[in-house]
Amino acid sequence: MDVLKKLLLLLVVLAVAAVAALRFGWQASPFPAGSASAARLQSGPLAVDSFEVRFEDSSRRTDANGDFAGASNRVLAGTVWLPAEEQGAPYPLLVYSHGFSSNHQGGSYLAEHLASLGYVVVAVDFPLTNMYAPGGPQIKDVVNQPGDVSFVIDRMLARSAAAGDPLGGTVDPQRIGVFGLSLGGMTTQLVAFHPQWRDERVAAALSIAGPSYLLGPTFFHNAPDLPFMMLAGDIDALVPWSSNAKPIPDKRPGAELVTVAGASHAGFAVPAIYLRWLRNTDMMACFVVSRNLGDDMEEPWYHLLGTPEQGILADFEDELCKLDPLPEAMNVLRQQMITRVVVASFFERSFSSSGVEREASATYLKDVLAREIPEVSYLRSPRPVGMLVSGQ
Repeated sequence: MDVLKKLLLLLVVLAVAAVAALRFGWQASPFPAGSASAARLQSGPLAVDSFEVRFEDSSRRTDANGDFAGASNRVLAGTVWLPAEEQGAPYPLLVYSHGFSSNHQGGSYLAEHLASLGYVVVAVDFPLTNMYAPGGPQIKDVVNQPGDVSFVIDRMLARSAAAGDPLGGTVDPQRIGVFGLSLGGMTTQLVAFHPQWRDERVAAALSIAGPSYLLGPTFFHNAPDLPFMMLAGDIDALVPWSSNAKPIPDKRPGAELVTVAGASHAGFAVPAIYLRWLRNTDMMACFVVSRNLGDDMEEPWYHLLGTPEQGILADFEDELCKLDPLPEAMNVLRQQMITRVVVASFFERSFSSSGVEREASATYLKDVLAREIPEVSYLRSPRPVGMLVSGQ
């Protein structure tokens, strides 16, 4: 009995040590004390609430997938994060889109931060690209996700307009933004710029490591006044920087590119926090994504995105997880620190109710960010004379 007790005690001690290591081990180096970046990293003044939501779009079906027979509707379940108090409402609405084989919680650290600054943020699991999709994640269903984002916007606005709803009076329909990671970054680009699928209510869009190699300059000209930023790491093994992020300033007048040196692809998502002792978290991400893609990359589906006349490019080379060996990546916690200040500053520049804060955010992105954080570079492509992009 004494041996059993000692064994149980040892297991408890090891479990506590493991939890402590996960929470407190390998912390990131802080931003410079007294810097603008350090100030922007702090949570906003508002307490944050969250609750689960479930939206059902009965006007569109979910396609058959593997052993899944399909469904007559599309179910979008997820979470809303918002300020706990009504002071300052209505707030801007931001819709976050998750990546392939991921889920809506992948960007929760951003949602919580943004809600503390006075935003309503909603994220849902897409029916066939989330990690638990029936029949397995199916990448080509990304073509249906711009419609999902628009439907979520519809439902959030309807609930905000409904008396007695927990969301009543919380959303400003004139301040709507979209952002997403990886395939969710591509979803963001599609709902912002696609000639048929774009949602004209979207007033700002930010893609985090989103694939863009299939999207040509013509595609990005469909919403010429829309503020757009690409945030990416330069050692991304899944969505290589050189063929996806780097060309953005040449494709889109006025577009912004923020590059984080040493940032991985997976490091932008919450789960990477628990894998930060790996030399590069893309090691695990490549395994999961490659396994779940199966034959998807072999079966032609890119034509579903549109035509060459619409700016969809057919000539490309698959570069998924071809980087070998993987270079050592930066601390995931620091990568997410940088992501928080970049994403928040981007939306504050467009949506803050304070003109002073809008101007301060614009100055921070353009002049301060890269100076204070050595891993970061910032580039904005020139705009043609007479072209005005709101919020920039």
